[in-house]
Amino acid sequence: MAEWLSLHPVTPQRRWLARAAERVRAGGVIAYPTDSCYALGCRPGDKSATERIRAIRRFDRHHLFTLVCRDLAEIAVYARVDNWQYRLLKALTPGPYTFVLPATRELPRRVVHEKRHTIGIRVPDHRVAQGLLALLDEPLMSCTLILPGAPHPVADPREHRAELDRAVDLVLDGGSCGLVPTTVLDLTGDAPVLLRQGRGDVSSLGIAAA
Repeated sequence: MAEWLSLHPVTPQRRWLARAAERVRAGGVIAYPTDSCYALGCRPGDKSATERIRAIRRFDRHHLFTLVCRDLAEIAVYARVDNWQYRLLKALTPGPYTFVLPATRELPRRVVHEKRHTIGIRVPDHRVAQGLLALLDEPLMSCTLILPGAPHPVADPREHRAELDRAVDLVLDGGSCGLVPTTVLDLTGDAPVLLRQGRGDVSSLGIAAA
């Protein structure tokens, strides 16, 4: 059964964030709030935890995870970023955007696209997620929390307590967030390409859709 920790969404309790960080370091899978919807997370190099998330979401081995980072400096460790990409990242982070970028060798091969060698990366604008990342001192390997058969992501974990109790080790309950996932931008070419329109607005940037 999962451990449930209720946090204030703006001023989250440090002791509960520390408890969640401890569970992640020990190989646990957690559910936590972001600025788009709830997400599943684990340590990037933990094969067992990554496979558990695949089982929860019923992913095949080709489905890519997202690396959730604290800031631009951390992104640069795990992805190759040119000047134009950096300017766009600076303008849109933190926020509800996921960026597909060329991966560096700092990442385990199992979480990188096997043919394109890319990784999805984001910096969430949410106090609970940011507080957890600060205490972890490393990114989270993550994906949107959508339960099998559900049409939408989880916005309020309390509405899915029975399913989450069986699926994860710990739930950081920061209250209700959203139902709309992140906007996904491919930054691997010469210009950004919109792969998915989500919560993040790109209407003023003149970005073309795939």
